Amino acid sequence: SVPACCSARYNLALLAFFGFFLLYALRVNLSVALVDMVEPNTSLAKNTTSNVCPEHSSTINVPRNTTGEKYSWDADTQGWILGSFFYGYIVTQIPGGYLASKIGGKLLLGFGVFGTSVFTLLTPLAANLGVGYLIAVRALEGLGEGVTFPAMHSMWSSWAPPLERSKLLSISYAGAQLGTVVSLPLSGLICYYMNWVYVFYIFGALGVLWFFFWMWLVSDTPETHRSISHAEREYILSSLKDQLSTQKSVPWRPILESLPLWAIVVAHFSYNWTFYTLLTLLPTYMKEILRFDAQENGFLSALPYFGCWLCIILSGQIADYLREKQNLSTVWVRKCFTLIGMIGPAVFLVAAGFIGCNYALAVAFVTISTTLGGFCTSGYSINHLDIAPSYAGILLGITNSFATIPGMVGPVIAKNLTHNNTVGEWQTVFYIAASINLFGAIFFTLFASGEVQDWAVSGYHLHRN
Repeated sequence: SVPACCSARYNLALLAFFGFFLLYALRVNLSVALVDMVEPNTSLAKNTTSNVCPEHSSTINVPRNTTGEKYSWDADTQGWILGSFFYGYIVTQIPGGYLASKIGGKLLLGFGVFGTSVFTLLTPLAANLGVGYLIAVRALEGLGEGVTFPAMHSMWSSWAPPLERSKLLSISYAGAQLGTVVSLPLSGLICYYMNWVYVFYIFGALGVLWFFFWMWLVSDTPETHRSISHAEREYILSSLKDQLSTQKSVPWRPILESLPLWAIVVAHFSYNWTFYTLLTLLPTYMKEILRFDAQENGFLSALPYFGCWLCIILSGQIADYLREKQNLSTVWVRKCFTLIGMIGPAVFLVAAGFIGCNYALAVAFVTISTTLGGFCTSGYSINHLDIAPSYAGILLGITNSFATIPGMVGPVIAKNLTHNNTVGEWQTVFYIAASINLFGAIFFTLFASGEVQDWAVSGYHLHRN
């Protein structure tokens, strides 16, 4: 095979890594900045904090920058502001996959990040104009980010040799986790020492900068790349020659009737339920139940995502090693990794609800839970490319639409279940998440496939029997 170092396909993976890093930084920064944007007395009607656990963050009040504008938004309004992103995000998933197959992933992904960055730069202005403007800007950011994953999947369908898929995709998508890791504490520091508006200005400007590099260095296919070596181009094209379809129309009906696709949908939905429930509610759980302020400790909120990032990178290497060197079938690797990545988190999540007030153990369990989830990237998460490389972008658009629903519904349901903030109520939230995970893992194991489906290759119309 062709060496990885400095190759065009690894350069693409690296640039994509930074792109997804910024996308997630742009997505997460609001939840940190919001704490500073809201007048202290309106932020939360004091919940009846459960008095099971002793208070143990002795807050030393350090003088902090308070020059930022403050707004009187109640808890419901804040919920709408935080949720508005997903309403934009869900709309562009399937169109994003379809457009990527028509105009190519490069432009779509590039402008997705560019648009998100520009709207991020406008966030302080929108907040000043009023809450409606802020919600609109966030929804527009969601629209911009919605096309990015389908566009990237679509690009990898022409760039990733089958036996390097897990490696290349796990590198590019791991940026998302690292973006979460870095931007949570960093946004906190920017708010603390500067002013919350800079959270949006700094990350927005970086996104615009990235856009220029992307447009300059990347191309949609190996054939159109300016500086790719002849050997690498031949290697990629020959590895994909039986896998791609040349037909122009999208076989919608067979796609929607495909059981292996629905296996990915169910797994993706289930995984995201746990992921989003944790992402949005972990700080609340730590603060209200364990009486431990995670926001003061940005490092601890970021730890689970750091674990996940490491796990994604490593498991991608392992998955391709097992397929290439140990000759294990693709479907076996995908199922195994999905089982580890969904049952592992379920077990540790439930355990986290039963350890009483030991917050060190709670942080450890939640970290292990999120870390093991990283196995899913080389499991169901790139299975779209195994079953239909030509339509991978569209398939991801379909599964990601379903998988966005937990982001909109999960936190709302969890909030409704934890009115009194008792340990028992939170155990219910964790149980629900764990059972959904378990169901997703079993469904995927029963119905997933690792083979390119008949409808996804060229002569599909000719010899259908």
